[in-house]
Amino acid sequence: MARVFVYGTLKKGQPNYKHMINTAKGLAKFQGRGHTVEKYPLVIAGKYNIPYMLNIPGTGHHIAGEIYSVDEQMLQFLDEFEGCPDMYQRTLMRIQVVEWEGKGGAGEARAAADGVLECFVYSTATFPPEWVGLPYYDSYDSSGKHGLSYVLRESRE
Repeated sequence: MARVFVYGTLKKGQPNYKHMINTAKGLAKFQGRGHTVEKYPLVIAGKYNIPYMLNIPGTGHHIAGEIYSVDEQMLQFLDEFEGCPDMYQRTLMRIQVVEWEGKGGAGEARAAADGVLECFVYSTATFPPEWVGLPYYDSYDSSGKHGLSYVLRESRE
C-alpha cells in the first residue's frame, strides 16, 4: 500500500471523490487529515477551474488535504487520472498529520517524527508563468466563495 495526500477534487465532498470509493479502480482507505509541512501555492486555473499545487516550495500556504492508503491498482488509476507525468507529477512530500483515523490509531502517525508522514502528492512543476500570479488557497472547495466551480470531465467540450 502507498500513502497518497489529496488536496483537490478527490477529497470527500468534492466532485471526483466518487473515484476514491470506486473499488473497480482499486482500493483507497481514508486514513486522516493533514497539511503540507512546506508552503506551496494552490491555485485554481484553466477554463475548467482545476486546482493545481504548484511545486514551488516555500511559497503560498500549508495546503490542507486528506491522507489515503491506496493499493497498486488505485495508484495506477490516480496516475492516469492526474495525467502523470505530463499534467501532474507524483512526488513524495512531507505531510503534517492533524487528525488520524487509520488502523493502529494515532500510533502510526505518532511513530513518524512529530506526526509527519511522507505521502505521494500530485503537484505540477510545468505550468504557465502567469499562474504564479493567481490567488493562493490553503484549502480547496469546488463550491468555495472563489466562485470557480470545477468542470467535470464529462461536462467539458
